[in-house]
Amino acid sequence: MDRAFERTKILTDHLLQSSPSPVQTSLSSNACFNYTLPELSEKYAFDTKEMRRLIDGHHLEVRDRLFGMMSQSKLFNPRVRGGKVFVSPDYNQPMEQQREITLKRIDYLFDRGAFKGWLTEQGEEIELRKFASFEVFGTFDHSMGTMLAVHFFLWGGALQVFGTKHHHDKWLRDTETHVVKGCFAMSELGHGSNVRGVETVTTYDSNTQEFVINTPCESAQKFWIGGAANHATHAIVFSQLNINGSNQGVHAFIAQIRDADGYLCQNVRIADCGHKIGLNGVDNGRIWFDNVRVPRENLLNSVADVSADGKYLSSINDPDQRFAAFLAPLTIGRVSIATSTVYISKAGLTIAIRYALTRRAFSLKPNEPEVLLLDYPSYQRRLLPLLAKTYAMSFASHYLKKLFVKRTPESYKTIHIFSSAFKATFTWNNLHILQECREACGGQGLRTENHVGQWKAEFDVQSTFEGDNNILMQQISKALLAEYVAAKKRKKAFKGLGLEHMNKPCPVIPSQLTSTALRSSQFQMDALCLRERDLLNRFAAEISHYQAKGLSKEHAFNMSYQIAEDLGRAFTDRSIFQAFAEAEATLAASSLKDVLGMVRSLYGLICVEDASFLRYGYLSVENAAAVRSEITKVCGELRPHALALVSSFGIPDAFLSPIAFNWIDANSWSSIQH
Repeated sequence: MDRAFERTKILTDHLLQSSPSPVQTSLSSNACFNYTLPELSEKYAFDTKEMRRLIDGHHLEVRDRLFGMMSQSKLFNPRVRGGKVFVSPDYNQPMEQQREITLKRIDYLFDRGAFKGWLTEQGEEIELRKFASFEVFGTFDHSMGTMLAVHFFLWGGALQVFGTKHHHDKWLRDTETHVVKGCFAMSELGHGSNVRGVETVTTYDSNTQEFVINTPCESAQKFWIGGAANHATHAIVFSQLNINGSNQGVHAFIAQIRDADGYLCQNVRIADCGHKIGLNGVDNGRIWFDNVRVPRENLLNSVADVSADGKYLSSINDPDQRFAAFLAPLTIGRVSIATSTVYISKAGLTIAIRYALTRRAFSLKPNEPEVLLLDYPSYQRRLLPLLAKTYAMSFASHYLKKLFVKRTPESYKTIHIFSSAFKATFTWNNLHILQECREACGGQGLRTENHVGQWKAEFDVQSTFEGDNNILMQQISKALLAEYVAAKKRKKAFKGLGLEHMNKPCPVIPSQLTSTALRSSQFQMDALCLRERDLLNRFAAEISHYQAKGLSKEHAFNMSYQIAEDLGRAFTDRSIFQAFAEAEATLAASSLKDVLGMVRSLYGLICVEDASFLRYGYLSVENAAAVRSEITKVCGELRPHALALVSSFGIPDAFLSPIAFNWIDANSWSSIQH
């Protein structure tokens, strides 16, 4: 009653405009909040430039030059906020304007030689330069990065891989200079991941020595074809090849879809896929081919050919192996997606952590300053494990790029497995990281200009294009099972894919785990290998069990999808951790190695915290609790290094957002007037 009376008295005094007695006053005015640059209070314990060289790995000068090239042009939408210049797309523009400005930006980069040698030069250096450049372009705008990936990696990559010398001579230079604008017509309304089932049909007319491409039904229309709606002049069309009534499977053909003036070619129909939740700078289109005729030499014939008189020729007799050869261009697509998505995770975390180092909320005691967001253990627990995950992905992406640029025919299978695993895991991680960063920035995370919320929509598509992530993870488990069966059948040691640990004695997790043990690289690797080894054994046993009951191999796989998903993640986590640990091991003793060791410890711990370690009994409840407790401790120890760790990403200020810097000035009344 006393409290109710007190509240009534305060309200009465307010209404009567009388002053409450001093005894009743419990609030005092606070000084206005002032922004303080985090660099003034946060100390760096290591050389951030050296850390950047380690995590970027290659072509730092190329990256910086391209960042600068985009910062200097009004095409990239520069604007002043809080006394700093930022560049980013204007996502409020209508879809048509976003598409046109995306093409203008690409032309600007072409004019400045940004893509010189991308298709006409060969070797590891040019391929690594392409990856570095693509990571930078995607950081500015995913639409621009996607258009470039379609043109160079899919259209251009297919010309290089499927084509032969006359294709290279005719098409590569014009593609590199953007005279030809290419797209990649594989997906259909009725078939996406199941490429073998595409329904477009191509026949051969020996009288005219032409192929005739046809869309026989509505489900066969090419769908989601990037560049097709407005800009592409040519398409690589994936189609069933029917020769003399016999289906030879999926093949690739070059078809012109627009003339030099942008008008549709005869018997080609194109419709727009319409507005999307993101990526509206990409003109995705739908294509119908009404008996479109193309010259015989437009068959990309490195795998198979058709003679002038209509005979089918191929050095690969096995249809399955021939089909696998036609999927090769998708590998570079997955590699580029996996490596570029890490940069967006870096940018999102840089924004969120810089904001958390300057934004305060609540005081622990009366009359004390409010607490920085990142000084709350709960905030550290939300963001710092994701920072460790991003560092881990950086080292794994280096491994993947090196594997790709040093590829041989014998390594294609390995590249396919790792690119599938990393593409799926990195893109899932990126969406999780962006969501957590969005929430960690509160209401400011909703604003388009602050990026993290918008990026969620822009990069959501990565979980399904170039392969649905869930299907990719199942492919990994199938590949691991094939390795398992082959090793057991030959009674030989496991070799490749990092499975050599299967040849060693099974690791044993101690019944009690100390802090030192939990943080050690050896324990973490043992735990991850134990899980992968056990799940592979379980998966093989479960498939064998279903087959013994009379189920087909494919049906048995479908019934075992849960353990297949767990195995795919176990393989990927171990592979990523292994890349991280190997990078750490190359460093001489230094403060940088000490901090990186803490980051690696945190990544290993969050892997071991996964529910599968309890589900399958690898950890006791007590040990699982110890892991969780240790994560909190490591987060607290990494807190002083948070700014240095995100500064090491080397992303220029202009490509971040206003809340990463002086967000008070950026939201001031004077900024509106300006």
